[in-house]
Amino acid sequence: MIDLAALSGAVAAHGGVARIVVAAVEGSAPREAGAAMLVWRDGSAGTIGGGALEWTAMERARGLLLSGAAPAVDRVPLGPALGQCCGGAVTLLTEVFGAATLPRPEAGVFARTVGGGPMPLAVKRLLARARGEGHMPGAALVQGWMVEPVMSHRQALWVWGAGHVGRALVAVLAPLPGLAITWVDVAQDRFPEITPPDVTLLPAADPARLVPHCPAGAAHLVLTRSHALDLELCHRLLTHGFASLGLIGSQTKRARFRSRLRALGHSEPQIARIRCPIGDPALGKHPQAIAIGVAQDILHRQVTQASRQETAG
Repeated sequence: MIDLAALSGAVAAHGGVARIVVAAVEGSAPREAGAAMLVWRDGSAGTIGGGALEWTAMERARGLLLSGAAPAVDRVPLGPALGQCCGGAVTLLTEVFGAATLPRPEAGVFARTVGGGPMPLAVKRLLARARGEGHMPGAALVQGWMVEPVMSHRQALWVWGAGHVGRALVAVLAPLPGLAITWVDVAQDRFPEITPPDVTLLPAADPARLVPHCPAGAAHLVLTRSHALDLELCHRLLTHGFASLGLIGSQTKRARFRSRLRALGHSEPQIARIRCPIGDPALGKHPQAIAIGVAQDILHRQVTQASRQETAG
């Protein structure tokens, strides 16, 4: 799935950007078809699996950036060519994009030739189904044409608090696809000096006053250093609406908040939507352990939603 927002942002920041996508997979490979990364002169974002495959692909991508060459398609047998133990082979498509050459998808699908031939009937049928039925194809190389669905939107995720757990959460979650993270705390100096490039920092003396500006379908993780602020945020978010709401804390905190939120006029079904504690308690209370548990939950929900959409299509 191609993330046009990430690609456009990288082009705006760095000029020419090479995009490497796994076009096809045979046997065992580090990543699935559709996995992609962006490469520019002195940096990169994303991953196609790391190791020798990624290192070699990045060198080739930077060569294309310098030469301005046409898109390159490379089939790489991982064992014989790179000494990797996966045993399979991957086909990589590397393309260079600039401000004037950003993708122009049709019906939510980015389809383009990689061999110069006319659009085959199989690709026309995929586009017709996307246009008429809303059924998005998977990423695939089809008769010399690369077909990828376009990421339609990112899930808005608001992280309230930049303490140890907040920092661990953002560090783990920011690289995941499909998330648009807004990070809130009471002052700019609460945030680390270096933050992921796609994370929006929002310092506010009174964070609770930001709630009306949150998208109603956003997910929230509340983990400030103040129990009073946590409670106020939960109170306002219950009134405002949300996709999901996680609250840092113990079962004792959960019980106390339930009682106080009930006194503020919220019903038991409403309060029950708050997940507390967040993460997987079996992993422990270390900030990174909590972050891993939260990430696992988010990924599980993304996979479940994608499976339902595929079944519906």
